[in-house]
Amino acid sequence: MSAQRQPEELMKLASQFLNELEAPFVGRHEESLVITLALMTGEHVVLIGEPGTAKSAIARRSADLLNARFFKYLLTKFTEPSELFGPLDIKSLRQGVYKRITAGKLPEAEIAFLDEIFNANSAVLNSILSIMQERVLYDGYTEIKVPLWTLVGASNRVPEEPELEALYDRFLFRQSVRPLDEESWDSLLDAAWKLEMGVSQSAPKVMTMDDLRAINNLMFKVDLSPIKSKLIRLFMIMNEKELHISDRRKGKILKAIAAHAMLEGRMQATESDLVVLRYTVPRDIDDFDKVNTILVEELKTKERILRELDEIANNVKNAEKSIKELEAFDPRLLDIYKNLKVAKGKIQSLVQDVEDEEVRKKAEEVDEMIENLTQEIMIKLNM
Repeated sequence: MSAQRQPEELMKLASQFLNELEAPFVGRHEESLVITLALMTGEHVVLIGEPGTAKSAIARRSADLLNARFFKYLLTKFTEPSELFGPLDIKSLRQGVYKRITAGKLPEAEIAFLDEIFNANSAVLNSILSIMQERVLYDGYTEIKVPLWTLVGASNRVPEEPELEALYDRFLFRQSVRPLDEESWDSLLDAAWKLEMGVSQSAPKVMTMDDLRAINNLMFKVDLSPIKSKLIRLFMIMNEKELHISDRRKGKILKAIAAHAMLEGRMQATESDLVVLRYTVPRDIDDFDKVNTILVEELKTKERILRELDEIANNVKNAEKSIKELEAFDPRLLDIYKNLKVAKGKIQSLVQDVEDEEVRKKAEEVDEMIENLTQEIMIKLNM
């Protein structure tokens, strides 16, 4: 039973789920990640982008991996409530009982995918909002409790209408889904051809909904204290950049941070987990780039570390040229030696607690450059 699973096992299951979710899709790691985080937190996610970018396929696979009840529908302004929530039970109505036949419809789904969600009419959207907020469908004189865990919405636009603001705000996770870059086209064509041939990667059941609930319960035991001050600083920076974050969203972001830490196999959050802000803060499409720029500058992200390692490597190369031009016992050699020692310490600080293999390999290469150069200086200084 999932209740008997140890924390390490549950975190391993979550990581395995993410790996299996993204396996058939080329270049869709971030989309798989935000859906995994949404499932772990029991929150909702909206994927914003043009058609044909695997949004519905990833959502369906997530349900298959959990063996969860799944519902999918494309919304238009003409969508009737009965299409989503089930038709009225005429037999019961004749007996004076207002009842819907919900079999196979949204009220019985654990994971749902609603395409073009912002195109629906107000009657449908109001019902969806109550389901997202309270997990209850208010239908006539009845209240139907629904088992929905996560709603995955999709749209080709960010809603501008004021009446859609409440619904849009209920999506804790938002991801801008873009067409693949040219470097991925070769792999994309191979995967697409296999799909056309009917060769698809099966979705093995990785875990159950009970396991997911256990992961969700464990999430609240993650120690968030190490990142609190940094998170507040980021909130302040984003506020200065006119990236408004509601008080409710600020609180819910903590769940995203905790879930990300668990995906990394930790029960304590670190600065690297704050990357989830790129999926939880943006509202407009332009905001995604704004938030990403702030995070790259402020956090120990992989991109930032690699960039700083490159800068150190360039400085070492320049120092190497200078050393070749200096005579033995030149006092400037000692200054270069001290600077190299400082650079060595900076590398250690940059990669501390970083587990990414590419980063560690790059750090080792630059560190070796520094070590060789310091040896050369020591020979010239006869140290």
